[in-house]
Amino acid sequence: MLRLSSADARDQAQAAAAWLWETGLAEGDRVGIAPALETDLALAERQQAAVLSIVWGALSIGVIPVMVNPDLTDRERDHVLNDSDPALVLETTAALEALTTHPGRHPLPPYPRSRAMHYTSGTTGSPKGVWAGVLTDDEAAELWGDEITLWGITAADVTLVHGPLAHSGPLRFALYVLLAGGDVLLPGRFDAARHAAAIRDERPTTAFVVPSHIQRLLELGPGLPASPYRLLVHAGSACPPVLKEAIHDWAGAERVWEFYGSTEGQFTAMAGTEWAAHPSSVGRARSDRELRIIDGTIWCSPPTSGHFEYWRDPDKTAAAWQVIDGTRWFTVGDLGRLDDGYLHIDGRRTDLVITGGMNVYPAEVEGVLLEFAGILDAAVYGMPDDEWGQRVCAAIVGDVNIVELQSWLRPRLAGYKRPKEIHIVSGLPHTASGKTKRMSVPQVVAEQVVADQ
Repeated sequence: MLRLSSADARDQAQAAAAWLWETGLAEGDRVGIAPALETDLALAERQQAAVLSIVWGALSIGVIPVMVNPDLTDRERDHVLNDSDPALVLETTAALEALTTHPGRHPLPPYPRSRAMHYTSGTTGSPKGVWAGVLTDDEAAELWGDEITLWGITAADVTLVHGPLAHSGPLRFALYVLLAGGDVLLPGRFDAARHAAAIRDERPTTAFVVPSHIQRLLELGPGLPASPYRLLVHAGSACPPVLKEAIHDWAGAERVWEFYGSTEGQFTAMAGTEWAAHPSSVGRARSDRELRIIDGTIWCSPPTSGHFEYWRDPDKTAAAWQVIDGTRWFTVGDLGRLDDGYLHIDGRRTDLVITGGMNVYPAEVEGVLLEFAGILDAAVYGMPDDEWGQRVCAAIVGDVNIVELQSWLRPRLAGYKRPKEIHIVSGLPHTASGKTKRMSVPQVVAEQVVADQ
């Protein structure tokens, strides 16, 4: 597994910055990072190293990398590249390494002067790029320094990458460690057995994961060594209570953190030691942020460095922001509630199921389903219904008795919230960042139902 030191990444970032500068790219220009996945592991590891170095170098001179998920279809990929209008697209590992091996060197500021552009999932309409512009030096220090301080990252840290660098979480956490002077372990792609070997042999101190990563590692049983982590951060999707407890047993609750955030911005963070007292919460507002619930919707007031807009979509940008008492607040449409400052997620407005005139939020129902013994994953969605407009349906992964589950649900969910159909499937579709591809669930149910009622 390739180990990228901060010194080597910095040197390659300076080379990439020099290449981009000499090519004529200017502040605010975009460069598409869109290499195809490498099947050879050694090449895949080198590709990840080049991506990290180029992102660091580009952001340092105000050039914005547009991260293109290699899992996209050609049509989806073309939309991202056509919409972002990059001055340059890097599509192969060789093209990436041409920048990182450039003989020139361009000096880097203490912190990158922006963040990469990622496209939102597009649950409604076409995906939109999240654009932060080019920051001042003070704003850049605020953006990156806040994260490094929050997670206590130092030059002694070694982070093991689990997710694809085209996604914001894995990319950001790897950059935090490099900026602090630490090392990054690059596997090319996630593989539970290889990651377990790296945990045993390389002894990483930090990692960012989504729950499915840990689930697959824990399934190794005796093949998973004792945790070496001082900090294990998870986000991206709901974590079933039974899995949360297993993570705490393996790594120690005091070393496990969860945060709630999005491509647009970060909202909360919570240590595992707080979870027992607030088991359905995602934590309190992070430093320099405030939270409000307005008409059931979560709004956040971030520091100036956290401001963003949707690329070339002023209407969507205007809908995401409002000014209250001279302060800017943004929302991504998620619904929730605050209890003694702790945020509880009730669902996404775009996922809303309206049945018989009643609103049902899938995340709430999924949270209850995941409490039932034997359920490993769950997705709730609406299907057309002649009588009710929509009916609530659920797809679950696990070995459960549906009759017993229905009986267990009755005292826990109002009648209109209880799924009228429950299907047991062998697996649910997720993005690489761990979020359920809810719009794909009905097709999955039709193709791979194991049992239903």
